[in-house]
Amino acid sequence: MGGLFFFNSCNNSLAVDTQQVFRYNEFRNITSLDPAFARNPQNIWPIQQVFNGLVQLDDSLNVIPEIAKRWEIDSTGRVYTFYLKKDILFHTSPQFKEAKRAVVAQDFVYSFNRLTDPKVGSPGGWVLQQVKDYKAINDSVFQIRLKQPFPPFLSLLSMRYCSVVPHEVVEDPTHEFRKHPIGTGPFQFKAWEEDIKLVLRKNPHYFERDEKGQQLPYLEAIAIQFLPDIQSEFMQFAQGKFDFLNSLDPSYKDELLTPLGELQPHYQGKIQLQKGPYLNTEYIGLYLDSKNPALQSKKIRQAINIGFDRKKMITYLRNTIGFAAEEGFVPLGLAGRSKIKFSRYQPEKARTLVQEYLEEGNETPKIRLATDINYLDICEYLQQELKKVGIEIQIDLMPTPTLRQAKSSGKLEAFRASWIADYPDAENYLSLFYSPNFSPNGPNYTHFHAQKFDSLYQDALSSTSLEKRALQYRTMDELIMQNYPVVPLYYDQAVRFVQGNVKGMEMNPLNLLQLKKVYKDRP
Repeated sequence: MGGLFFFNSCNNSLAVDTQQVFRYNEFRNITSLDPAFARNPQNIWPIQQVFNGLVQLDDSLNVIPEIAKRWEIDSTGRVYTFYLKKDILFHTSPQFKEAKRAVVAQDFVYSFNRLTDPKVGSPGGWVLQQVKDYKAINDSVFQIRLKQPFPPFLSLLSMRYCSVVPHEVVEDPTHEFRKHPIGTGPFQFKAWEEDIKLVLRKNPHYFERDEKGQQLPYLEAIAIQFLPDIQSEFMQFAQGKFDFLNSLDPSYKDELLTPLGELQPHYQGKIQLQKGPYLNTEYIGLYLDSKNPALQSKKIRQAINIGFDRKKMITYLRNTIGFAAEEGFVPLGLAGRSKIKFSRYQPEKARTLVQEYLEEGNETPKIRLATDINYLDICEYLQQELKKVGIEIQIDLMPTPTLRQAKSSGKLEAFRASWIADYPDAENYLSLFYSPNFSPNGPNYTHFHAQKFDSLYQDALSSTSLEKRALQYRTMDELIMQNYPVVPLYYDQAVRFVQGNVKGMEMNPLNLLQLKKVYKDRP
């Protein structure tokens, strides 16, 4: 028999078998459980457990039904009609007049309206920028009309921003929805002591079943702690107090992994190492509107790109987790990425480019590179290697929120950044170089501008041919790298360390945490 796990909240006790409680730590903390604020992994992961949308992605990133049982797209590619499953129930809440409150199409109208409501202030309003209007045709049919065809739209709808929420609960002035969410998902909210612990319980009325017809989820509860110290998180995992570890921090990476990225012998058989493709490009952004003449020089930008050995960097600083980003900005696993090695290590050519720059009457190129503490080791490696080719890098270390704000406002001439896919389409990455997306109004943080790129981007948005779009995407990816506004470092790889008794935990290229099919073996 397993032990019991207790958690008190509002005089209600939670007592469940510890064998089926899934525990993990979120060192970055959680700011909201409202899907309108599902903007980062720490919020998305618990929101994923509590809410559902029209569609979802399987582990291969195919769009499959969730609350919608099927859909139709008209011949113009602009009208999407969703037919909803019946008797999908919201979690029990005193705000409902009846004991069981079913989802209807009008709930999606309300939920989508919240995304663009300035009073809500959701960062997810952009997911509807291609949408002309939407309506509930009846209780079980929801229709969306786009301004123009946008082939990735179904993938976009899988984002947790597009989850359905009940208006009765959200609009109750006595109820703080951010802290006490009511959704339809496999787990329901139980208690949240901010900065300490969040507990979710199994939803006994969840609608999805496994391949054998058994109701999901298998777990009884999810318990999330908020230890801010990564080293403490690792120690708790090593002691078996957490069921999985998602990060690979420099402080313990060598304890867990060999330089070739395999589990160290003393952990083999005790924990599971899971690795898989991750749609994330780690890069250095170069602000092209900077007054620094070195950054205005294409020769110096190219020299930076080819002046350091990415494979060596990944082997020694990442324990072979990730892939050298020698081609374009679009990562492995997406159609339409460049296959030309623009950033292959060529130190002699880099030195020649720097020398040509100096012969034009310029001073030694000096660049200030901003980063946070998590990537200091990589930036120091770049600093050392680029000094060998004649480029001086000064590292500015700053808190992550400060870095994010300064990057968006154009206050940094060079910055370490990453772009994790919101949805599995190369357009998501190429949008960072579309000139109407200049920051601070959009994600074009480098202020890259090329008329040919913009024209191809606009044309690709309306193309319904997968082959044509892939060709356009590849051309755009190559256009970016011919101008070197970024320095792709590596295409990431998701890595998870999971306790040996955890079963059914699958990887996916968006690194979503899907727990509805997870269970724990009994000893």
